[in-house]
Amino acid sequence: MQGRKITPADIGYIRELLVSYPLWHRTQISRAICKAWDWHNAGGQLKDMACRTLLLKLERAGYITLPARRKAPVNHSRGTSAIHIEHSTQEISCNLKSLSEIKIILVQTGSNYHSLFNCLLSRYHYLGHRTTVGENMKYLITDAVGNPLSCLLFGSAAWKTLPRDIFIGWDHDTRERNVNKITNNTRFLILPWVRVPHLASHILGAISRRIEKDWIGKYAHPVYMLETFVDRSRFKGTCYKAANWILTGQTKGRTRNDQYKSIHVPTKDVYLYPLVKNFREELIS
Repeated sequence: MQGRKITPADIGYIRELLVSYPLWHRTQISRAICKAWDWHNAGGQLKDMACRTLLLKLERAGYITLPARRKAPVNHSRGTSAIHIEHSTQEISCNLKSLSEIKIILVQTGSNYHSLFNCLLSRYHYLGHRTTVGENMKYLITDAVGNPLSCLLFGSAAWKTLPRDIFIGWDHDTRERNVNKITNNTRFLILPWVRVPHLASHILGAISRRIEKDWIGKYAHPVYMLETFVDRSRFKGTCYKAANWILTGQTKGRTRNDQYKSIHVPTKDVYLYPLVKNFREELIS
């Protein structure tokens, strides 16, 4: 779970912690576990969110009982929790050359750009936007005078997907060791009033040239590949193809929670974009 092998002794420790500190809330519990297990990311930060997700999975599996939540989770619905931020919706319709310049803003948590980013994704992306968990990178794209054009969110790679794993040459243990060296483009939004042919592929190309450096700067480790899943019932993946992403196959139409193979979701195309020439060596080492 969450990239860790969980033993009976680990579960025993968590149960003892819950009994010994009955007034602790979930964050205190997860941080104590991270410290006891020396569970840090490459930047030295406690993997608190990963640990909380682990605790939820253990509770759902019946191994532990967590204390009641102190407040309702903020991600109970898609796209309704973000604060509205005023922004221009004036139509931008031109060719890419006429657009002249785009600005790529690396969105920092707590900034004004962060509030705008959340507002735009929440309001205009068909999947909405929930709270982001784990390592992630947010980009806001504007024109030269600051009008928003696009939002991109990169987060944790899929734990497993057969087309990607075959393409790389991963077995179970190697994937478990190196899955954090891939990031998933979980959201890509061109705002509905923006009509600029080839803008989407142009943005993907610009992001692919900088995201490895941005990732190292934020998390102190590189990523060597990008991935995304394109819903075949809605999109053709045109911009990813134009940006030279590689179509490696399709998902099986099930979710990660489909224990009994009875939950059916849309089949998605699996696209990959290697960021370095020796990506296989880096991802198999």
